[in-house]
Amino acid sequence: MNPLDRMQIFAHVAELASFTQAAQVLGIPKANASLAVQQLEAQLGTRLLHRTTRRVQLTQDGQVYYERCKDLLDDVEELQTLFAHPEGADLRGRVRIDMSTGIARQLVLPRLPELLQRHAQLQVELSSTDRRVDLVREGFDCVIRVGPVAEPGLVARPLGVVRVATCASPDYLAKKGTPRTLADLAQHDLVHYVSTLGTRSAGFETAEAGGAPQFHAMGGRVTVNSAEAYLGACAAGLGLIQAPLLGVRELIDKGLLVEVLQDHPAPPMPVTLLYAHRRHLPQRVRVVMDWLAAVVRDHLLREAAAIQQVTLSIE
Repeated sequence: MNPLDRMQIFAHVAELASFTQAAQVLGIPKANASLAVQQLEAQLGTRLLHRTTRRVQLTQDGQVYYERCKDLLDDVEELQTLFAHPEGADLRGRVRIDMSTGIARQLVLPRLPELLQRHAQLQVELSSTDRRVDLVREGFDCVIRVGPVAEPGLVARPLGVVRVATCASPDYLAKKGTPRTLADLAQHDLVHYVSTLGTRSAGFETAEAGGAPQFHAMGGRVTVNSAEAYLGACAAGLGLIQAPLLGVRELIDKGLLVEVLQDHPAPPMPVTLLYAHRRHLPQRVRVVMDWLAAVVRDHLLREAAAIQQVTLSIE
């Protein structure tokens, strides 16, 4: 039995949580399925499955191996049909991506049904987290970053820039007044955002005439380290925030937040598609990345006109 056969058997056992059911699906004796997994574990030097009389469950190492194994098997299956379907009409397998909650909710998820309808065998795993995932170690095919990127070894595909909005809640503005100049900031509070609690935030950010960032120290009694808490603190009237428009547009449209200081914008943030440098990307990954780039770029091009108007007004 070759290594690929063992991997296929292991994947079926992991998905069905049963040696008996996996053997039935594959049309092989149960003993052969059990032997294949044992040989795979011996080869890898680790236990992949917890076995009891009632159930089969992946170990921690087994979960990691299964994720990589599934991707490899999908690649093999794609290669076998590469020339039978040269235009990729029958893409199959999983694509794992990560992006901000705002991009996922506002741009990607509303358009995702059309992609899945075109490719009935395609599976998408979409992660939205405040932390910067390790694309290679965690098995992501690509990620969309908002903000500066400096990750050696990854291929960066610029998609455009997104405008940053300064916002406050209606209740906060009713109590503190609406800031109209940078001098007014002395009378206001800032909700501070840091990636690691205990570090100091840079303060309120604006763009100089040439586009370079300038930071202004501001008071504020609340510091958070997640996007959801950042938006929640602002909605609760705890101070001003500065966030990509994608993340606050829905709250502004609902009247839960109000955009202020539009004459003093922060520099726009770059949006970039990142992926690992691989000589031959699986076709499903290339198709999904091209689709993501088109969806995001289409929106950002519309935003670019608004950014240009604001930039001209402050020069």
